[in-house]
Amino acid sequence: MPASSARAVSTGAAPLLSIGQVLARLTPEFSDLTPSKLRFLEEQRLISPARTESGYRKFCAADLDRLRLILSMQRDHYLPLKVIRSYLEELDAGGSPTLPGGVTPGPSMLTAVRRYTRDELVREASASASLLHDAIAASIILPADHFGDDTVKVLRALVELQRSGIEPRHLRGFRAAAERELGLIESALVPLARRKDASSRARAAEMAVEIAGQLEVVRSSLIRSALGRLGG
Repeated sequence: MPASSARAVSTGAAPLLSIGQVLARLTPEFSDLTPSKLRFLEEQRLISPARTESGYRKFCAADLDRLRLILSMQRDHYLPLKVIRSYLEELDAGGSPTLPGGVTPGPSMLTAVRRYTRDELVREASASASLLHDAIAASIILPADHFGDDTVKVLRALVELQRSGIEPRHLRGFRAAAERELGLIESALVPLARRKDASSRARAAEMAVEIAGQLEVVRSSLIRSALGRLGG
């Protein structure tokens, strides 16, 4: 999936998408995507949309797939842009790169995320309606009309935890811990947040993902250390 070059729009090519059309297609999957973030990804040489003679950006189907891949690697694996850029460069060169932790982006990253109603979510996760209700009451799952694949994974995990006697009410502290981590991230981003330009806002969003990934590394290490003491 090579990057598209910064080319002029050809009238004989397949219809291309404006920034607004790209946002309309991708924001249901990636709610933090904005025009400034798209421009920031271009500045970072991750995407190269076509340009009209007037200079307007236009995106083809390959650009859309590439964006979905980039945004999925950020959201699902907390990967910084420099790692994603290195991965894409090797991919563009015809290689078969892997990502830190052995992550190999699969077809699911290149397709639209499915949305589930409550009934569909319960069936997909092999859960009970009461477990979903309890998870929402405990703020482990946020109430919504439709849910994504991440929520399916969480509900499946809750099914397994319930078999070990761990109920959603026992996990109420997880939401509070997540809010504390969010506070840390927001504090770290204060200098950038004070700037009003679009590039700074996009950089702040990128740094938030990177910081979240580092916090995840620390949290995982602490849990592994605690398990080691338990086993000892």
